[in-house]
Amino acid sequence: MTTPPPSSGAHSAVTVPPETMEKFHDLVELILASESMNDEERQYWINILPIMTPEQIQNLNQILNQERQQLAVIDQKYGKEISAMQKSEIVRRTEQVRSERKRKLQSKELKSREQEDRAAQELLQNIEQQGEAQPR
Repeated sequence: MTTPPPSSGAHSAVTVPPETMEKFHDLVELILASESMNDEERQYWINILPIMTPEQIQNLNQILNQERQQLAVIDQKYGKEISAMQKSEIVRRTEQVRSERKRKLQSKELKSREQEDRAAQELLQNIEQQGEAQPR
């Protein structure tokens, strides 16, 4: 009787006999997590695990661990590049927002100055009119 391994959610087509999972748990996990194999290849390696020599098992383990390490290095490298791109995009957007806020603030200041100038002009006109209206 065979049962799917507990962590094989993404590889439901792969079946791992319980005794194989028990004896080769770590290696089965590496096989299931391998990005270089399809489900057919995963099943093949799981099926032949019990008849492999210790040396073959060790070699498979080394290969799969190296693959995992190399993919981690690649993920880290591209993760940094993506992070840098995201940071530059955040900076660009922040500059856009600041620029827009600055433009709006300058527009408000200009309107406020214009209103103050108009109020001052009206005040001066009122003073002049009152000065002309008073007898000398």
